[in-house]
Amino acid sequence: NLSLDKRHINITSKDLHHLRKIRTALGLKNKITMKARAFDQKRKYGALQFGDVEFYHYLEKIGLTSNKSLTLGKLIVPDEYFLDFLRGVIDGDGNIHRWLHSQNGGEQWELRISSAAPEFSRWLFEEMCSRFGVRGILVMPKVRQNASPMHVIKFGKMAARQILTHCYYEPSLALERKRKLAKACIESYRGWSRSFTINIQAQAQVAER
Repeated sequence: NLSLDKRHINITSKDLHHLRKIRTALGLKNKITMKARAFDQKRKYGALQFGDVEFYHYLEKIGLTSNKSLTLGKLIVPDEYFLDFLRGVIDGDGNIHRWLHSQNGGEQWELRISSAAPEFSRWLFEEMCSRFGVRGILVMPKVRQNASPMHVIKFGKMAARQILTHCYYEPSLALERKRKLAKACIESYRGWSRSFTINIQAQAQVAER
């Protein structure tokens, strides 16, 4: 996230190895500190903070804000960085899930991305459908008083494989456990001969719930 001081960028993760890789990639020597949330002092997470005013202003220019969880909207991500941006979103807020079909025993996969920001969710969903030529579902829950409903982007196995193949390329900086899941999904396409979720002319579909 972006610090309120208009200077510092904060990156947090439970995976310290991943934070160290990010620190190396950015050429930083900053210390990774351990923190805990006020309501849960037992569960620690790593925090990497660095100051860069120019980079901070650039992130603001493309649409990021300091309190972005609920208010984040459309971002102006340069085309050459979109795959890396999306991989970061999947690493942070995505879920790559595998299970066996209860009737035919076939292997199933699903890619989900959750966000509390409705405008960002809709923009990202439409971008993914358009860029990868896939179809999915965007679940837009009803807004409840005093609650922050999660919006969920869903893609089935063939669409997920299409997206993950492009995002988790080698070599790329990624959360290792997500990379392993992405690789397993990509390599598990045997027998997937037909799909209605991949179409170059795919239209964004939104499910209102």
